[in-house]
This record gives sequence, structure tokens and C-alpha cells, in this order.
Amino acid sequence: MVNGKIDFAKIVDTEAQEFPEIKVLNEAGEIIAPDLDPQLSDEQLVELLSKMVFARTLDQRSTALNRQGRLGFYAPTAGHEASQVASEYAMDRGDFILPRYRDVPELVLHGLPLAKAFLWSRGHQAGNEYPADFRALPPQIIIGAQYVQAAGVALGLKKRGSKQVAYAYTGDGGTSQGDFYEGINFAGHFKAPAIFVIENNGFAISVPRAEQTAAKTLAQKAVAAGIPGVVVDGMDALAVYQVMASAREWAVAGNGPVLIETLTYRYGPHTLSGDDPKRYRTPEMDQLWLSRDPLIRMRKYLTDKGLWSEAKEAELVDQYKAEIKAAIDEADQAPKQKVSDFLKNTYEVQPQNIQEQLQQVEQGEAN
Repeated sequence: MVNGKIDFAKIVDTEAQEFPEIKVLNEAGEIIAPDLDPQLSDEQLVELLSKMVFARTLDQRSTALNRQGRLGFYAPTAGHEASQVASEYAMDRGDFILPRYRDVPELVLHGLPLAKAFLWSRGHQAGNEYPADFRALPPQIIIGAQYVQAAGVALGLKKRGSKQVAYAYTGDGGTSQGDFYEGINFAGHFKAPAIFVIENNGFAISVPRAEQTAAKTLAQKAVAAGIPGVVVDGMDALAVYQVMASAREWAVAGNGPVLIETLTYRYGPHTLSGDDPKRYRTPEMDQLWLSRDPLIRMRKYLTDKGLWSEAKEAELVDQYKAEIKAAIDEADQAPKQKVSDFLKNTYEVQPQNIQEQLQQVEQGEAN
């Protein structure tokens, strides 16, 4: 109280202070929070960084393939490696991923054949046909919608008595959608085992995070749904892994969902469909975040431990490039899609006007 009135400014400041950014590994590759170190084995550390190198290589090659006209829609992922790869590394293979369009690395690392990821980029039906044992939905284009889907999937897992978790990803812009709150609110009420990830890279396409909401953090939006919210350095793979693993343990124990905000940055454009980040980001901002590159700090950490070298990484990059080439070549062999197939797949029972169109299209295809 101030002069008999409620001090709302103090309330807002207190809420912001309750969501500190969790860090484990600094930009120099040094452990700064030993009590939060996940204590991964040397083998696990090498595997984690190897997967991050794969994600960066996949981004570089996918960009090149897009420029060559061999891929369709593509959303760059460089800069997101710690957030994406370390979060997937904390999963169990039986966990369910509900991704958005930028989350192809998690899907591939979770078991999606890379050729199918390329076919999805091309808009090919086969890109959405997943193996029976692969636990994920195709990437969601509608912003925030995967949060609603995740709440349902997580509730289904709970009702089945499963010990698996549903992971949903969105960006900072997704938190401005109604689906975002509906999803976390529903999952929170039913204590559904869901982990909601906000990859806050600072911009919803070109709109700065600060112009989307008055909230000091995005994680504090969890308060309205009565669930835990956490902010983590999204360029720090060890911190992301620790937070994700702890959140999974919480959810599996029956405590309900967790909302996790990872502070990261995309080094490229929003997508390769015409966006120019130079119009809304400064060179100084880019340079600041480049100095926080998640691969650089992990390289330093592992190199100091005698677990990594330039030669080792170069060998891995060559291996990954060969795998990517094989996958795009496989995607090239997929049968060409027909307009008649689109009509057949859209309607289980075609109405008369569609039947007439279908006949006309099939006659044209036959000729």
C-alpha cells in the first residue's frame, strides 16, 4: 500500500523478478552454475554437440537447396540449436512432439526420416505420412494452434496411464494468440503431462517482442493458468537440457504442465519466402547474438575437456552433408502429385461438382 492505495508498480516488478534467466554455461564455455549442471557424461556431451552440428549443417544445406529450387517453404534454424536440440535430447523416444514450421530438427532427431522432412517442405503428401512408431504430428503452420493440440494429446496420454509427455513449440509471436492461453489453461486444469516451449527469438517475423505484450517475460504468462513458468538461456545447451529434463520429471510425476521460455535468436530471416531481417534488425544486434552462438560455447567447453577438435567436427560435417544429399535424392524419387489426387484426398465422398471436376482433371491428365 502507498498512501492508502495499492502499489501496482511494485506488484508488476515483483512478478518480473520471480522469473530469472537460468544459465549454466557462459559465452566463454565455462560452468557458472555448478548446482544446475546436468552432469552429462563425456559421451553424452559429445553426442549433444554432434547433434547441434547436425542441426547447423542441415540449416545451411536446406538454405542452399531452397535457393536451388529443390526445397519449397523453409524457416531457418541457425541460432536455435541449443533450444531445439537440447530440448529433444531430454525427451524419451516415446514422447510426443507437436511442432511448428521451424521445428524440423527436433522431428528428425526424434526419428523422422530426413527425406520426409524435405517432402513436407515441398508440400508433398508423403511428407505427412509418418511411420507408425513415430510420435509426432506434422509441423503446424497456424501460429499457436499446436498448443491446443498438445493439451489434447497430453490429456490422452494421461488417461491411458502413459508415462510419456507431449511437447509443443511456438515462438514469441505465438504467445499473442488465443490458442496459446487456451492450451496452457486446459492442460493446467487437467494436470496433463505437457511441456510448452516458447522459443523467444525476439521477433514475430518483424515485430519486436517488446511490441507484442506488456509482460516483462513470456514465462510469467503461466501464472494466469496456474502452472510453473521458467525462463532459460536458449543459447546454453546445458541449461536448456537441465530445465527440460526437470520439467519432464515434474510432468511425468503427475504434477501437470510446465511453460518454458528459451531466450534465443535466429541468425537468418524468418523464412526464405521474402523476409529481409536487415529491415528490422541492426548489425549491432546481430553481432551481439552471434557472440552468444550456442555452438561456439559448447565447442569451447568440450575442447577444454579434451573431447572436441576442429578435425572431429569437420569429419562430422562431411558425414552429415552426405546424409543430407542422400535424403534429398530420395525425396526426388517420390511420385509426382496430381491435381486429381488433391481432390480425392480432400473429400472422402466427393460432392457432385467435385466429381465433375475430377472427371475433367483425370481426362486431362490422361491426355
